Formats: sequence, structure tokens, C-alpha cells
Amino acid sequence: MEQPKPQTQHEWLTKLVGTWTFSGKGDCGPDHPPHEFAGKEIVRSLGGLWIVCESTLPTPDGSEGETIMTLGYDPTAGKFVGSWAGSMMAFMFRYEGQLDAAGKVLTLDAQGPTFAPDAAPGTMAHYQDIIEQVSDSHRIMRSRMVNDDGSHTQFMEAHYHRE
Repeated sequence: MEQPKPQTQHEWLTKLVGTWTFSGKGDCGPDHPPHEFAGKEIVRSLGGLWIVCESTLPTPDGSEGETIMTLGYDPTAGKFVGSWAGSMMAFMFRYEGQLDAAGKVLTLDAQGPTFAPDAAPGTMAHYQDIIEQVSDSHRIMRSRMVNDDGSHTQFMEAHYHRE
């Protein structure tokens, strides 16, 4: 079997390799103020085809949270793929996404448990994580829920700066 060669999409991901600090705000629900957070992320490459992003940050309850995101590009499917898991929940999000025409914004779609307070247990929702590459040393991550009518409700934004 021939070793796959990194493509343009893989090269876009390797621009994220390095050590980053981040800060942002997250929505903790209608009866709670936004949660401000800051943390550190280390992004490494797996053979130029995948990246692994490992983060640590404080959670709203004061404990330290850990997250791992994997991202790659599947040339056969013609889309970015990956996953996200965090120590704050027992669910792994699986990503599929596309890079915009300008090559600056990667939109990742995922299904996950809804956070709507009136939803039945086990109800799933459509989410998007959006990575915008502002420059080689600054990127923005936004998380939003896709509502039934196609509109979006953003619940998190974080700015990452390369160390």
C-alpha cells in the first residue's frame, strides 16, 4: 500500500501545529452569566495527515477540564473529518466539514446531545464548530447550535494566540 501524500487541505491543518494560549466566553444557560475562560493548547501533527489538539482549561465548576480534538482530511469523501472529546462530558462529537473558498474558515458539523432544558433525555442537536484562521498567529473558534429553522445560536467564542 502506498503511503498517502498530504494534500492542500492537510497543509491547511498543519498551519495550526504549535503551542497556543486562548481565552473566550461561553454561554452557560439563561439563568447564568457567561463563563469566561482561558487555557493552553498544544497542536501536533500525525504524519502530516492529521492534527491532534490537546487543551487544558478551567470549567465553570472550578475544576480543570481537558479536551482532545482530532482533525484530518479524507480525500475519498472530499471532506474534513475528526472528533472532539472533553473531560466535562461522556459524549464524543464526530466532525465532517468543509473549508470555505477563501481558505480561511473551516466549518465542522456534528451531532450531539441538546442542552435545551425542556428537551427529553437523549435528544440530539446539530452543532457547528468553526475555526477561522485570522493570521499565522491568531485564530478564532466559534461553537454554535443549528436551530430547526436553519438559524444559528452561538454559545462559545475563543481567540487563540500562538506562543
